[in-house]
Amino acid sequence: MAQKGVQLDREILSCPICLDLLKDPVTTSCGHSYCMKCIKGFWDGEDEKKLHSCPQCRQSFTPRPALLKNTMLAALVEELKKTGPPPAPAELCYAGAEDVACDVCTGRKLRACKSCLVCLISYCEKHLQLHYESPAFEKHKLVEPSKKLQENICSRHDEVMKMFCRTDQQCICYICSVDEHKGHDTVSVAAERTERQRELEGSRLNIQQRIQDGEKEVKLLQQEVEAVNGSADKAVEDTEKMFTELIRLMEKRSSDVKQQVRSQQKREVSRVKELQEKLEQEISELKRRDAELKLLSHTEDHNQFLHSYPSLSALSEPTHSSSINIRPLSYFEDVTEALSAVRDKLQDVLREGWTNVSLSEVEVLLSAAEPTTRARFLQYSQEVTLDPNTADTELLLSEGSRKATHMKQHQSYSRHPDRFTSYRQVLSRESLTGRCYWEVELRGEAVFVAVAYKNISRAGGESFFGFNDKSWSLLCKQNSYSFCYNSIHTHVSGPWSSRVGVYLDHRAGVLSFYSVSETMTLLRRVQTTFTQPLHAGLWLCDDGDTAEFCKLK
Repeated sequence: MAQKGVQLDREILSCPICLDLLKDPVTTSCGHSYCMKCIKGFWDGEDEKKLHSCPQCRQSFTPRPALLKNTMLAALVEELKKTGPPPAPAELCYAGAEDVACDVCTGRKLRACKSCLVCLISYCEKHLQLHYESPAFEKHKLVEPSKKLQENICSRHDEVMKMFCRTDQQCICYICSVDEHKGHDTVSVAAERTERQRELEGSRLNIQQRIQDGEKEVKLLQQEVEAVNGSADKAVEDTEKMFTELIRLMEKRSSDVKQQVRSQQKREVSRVKELQEKLEQEISELKRRDAELKLLSHTEDHNQFLHSYPSLSALSEPTHSSSINIRPLSYFEDVTEALSAVRDKLQDVLREGWTNVSLSEVEVLLSAAEPTTRARFLQYSQEVTLDPNTADTELLLSEGSRKATHMKQHQSYSRHPDRFTSYRQVLSRESLTGRCYWEVELRGEAVFVAVAYKNISRAGGESFFGFNDKSWSLLCKQNSYSFCYNSIHTHVSGPWSSRVGVYLDHRAGVLSFYSVSETMTLLRRVQTTFTQPLHAGLWLCDDGDTAEFCKLK
């Protein structure tokens, strides 16, 4: 009973505004009591109306009454304090380490249920009631509890930052907008939030599209795994059949070839699986980023939104190839063809009595087996278009970005870090992996047909196709050819043609240039190891020179 009486006294001696024990209690003429600071603060907010009222009974006072301390209430409060605070009800939710605490609670603080962007204070359910009951707070904006309310305060002027400076990309207060940010492009944080919200939705759409594209490519990769496995199994089967004919003399060689196929199969499957895992990881990361952006899009605190958005909106470039194509032919079909040729050769050799045949010839045929007719090359045809962001400003792109022309006047391209600035060069949009074939139609005095890694330099001598270890080029000039790699020039003989064919087997490390007319003549073949995807490139030396990637059927 005694404890119940103390609790009753606490309620009577609590301020209706802050809901805590009265501090410097004063009583208005209507008989209601408040903390001196609370009622003064309440009336300060009503000064513009020239009319002051009691927060409880709404009785009006004109003029604003003078307030005197109620000594009797002050004595009762002091007496009540000596009894100590009553035990907290079991149903109260106290703030933990990860919670936002109520700023009004004294002693052990309750968990806040709302934060006020006008008061810049967080309230528990008990102390929030005045915001719902008093008309003086009806224009205050309540949001989910936030620990970062003080970030909304200008550190220079101690004012709420309600403006956004687009010139300096930062939140500012009104004083800042007429002081150090005077003349800048400024808007309200709400207006900037609306603009950034549209950008956020665009970013989410982009992420969702990339997720869909990634999932499609994962399926394509799975199909490629199945194609590799099926082709490898067929190659092993054919190998066994062919070696049956030479079983007495070629038993060990048969085992070696099967081992090569299986080893290549394992590498191919491992490569595709690795890319598949990377894509799945990227999809997972994109989904996580999408969830973060979704959560951010529902944030009601404009300043917190603008503070967090830049770090979440930036998206890295996808780590996988922009296009994954399942090849029209199987990976290991050339094994059968190569072994058939070797078998015929071996039979001829064996008839002459030579029994010590090395498998190196088989290995060469396996690794270097490339098409021998244009029809076979066209099965690997790759559509190639030029990337305007890489084109030197004296190159004009046309025909759907398939054709480049060397112009005297500069083109009005925007600034871009990928643009070549020292030579009249341009790279393709498409990254090239696997087996690819394309043709270039040339017109002019001197044109370089090249392939290069994307990270080739964009300025200076290191950016010149063929003058570094990141590019390979064929110079087609005055009815002659020369090949260049890492600044080493080699004269190339062969019939002149205005059309050059380029064949790439990225996995095998084969790059071949052909003169294309009624027949195809090999000009130069490179055998190396490619460490990155390649891009097709052009370099036009003289005014009026043109080069166009052909449409191949």
